Amino acid sequence: MEKAQLVVGFIRGPHGYSGECKVESASGEYEHLLKLKEVTLKYGDMQKETKVESVSLGNAVAYFKFEGINSDSDVKKYSRWQILVPRKYCKPLKKDEWYIEDLRNCSLVFEGDDPATLDAPAVVGTITDVLEGGGGYLLEVSLSESCTCISDELKKNADGSARVVLVPFNKEHVGKVDVQHGTVQLMHLWILE
Repeated sequence: MEKAQLVVGFIRGPHGYSGECKVESASGEYEHLLKLKEVTLKYGDMQKETKVESVSLGNAVAYFKFEGINSDSDVKKYSRWQILVPRKYCKPLKKDEWYIEDLRNCSLVFEGDDPATLDAPAVVGTITDVLEGGGGYLLEVSLSESCTCISDELKKNADGSARVVLVPFNKEHVGKVDVQHGTVQLMHLWILE
């Protein structure tokens, strides 16, 4: 299997007693899961490569049978584990869609009206994760100590560590996303306060 793998689903629990499990799709779509033959199951630092014996679709759920997982008690051991596959088996992207893994480690940049920032956008911070919030996705950003467009008080926590902020991942707060160059444009600095 390829080394760069992405999460396509999560094991949610047993379906019956023969080792079949309920799987929630990471993308919310399920058709692409029907083509999977081999996957990596992962939880924290633990990993298990396994073959897919069968896949069927239900109502907003997929039912998987993995080789070597043969009972409901076996499935319970893997509850909450991630299912990873090579990128080519993931849900195909549409316009203005990105894989979460591609957004991690991108620089959050701001292009303001300051003539000093017109040639080169200021790097505000680094995206460390993408989280699901009640109203949509949130970018978790570790603020950069070298950014001159935000005050020193906003950059650090009381203990001196880099401050982490959440930025709503929507068109009001985020502009151009360029994963090839590793940048995501922040539209407003006030969201960091």
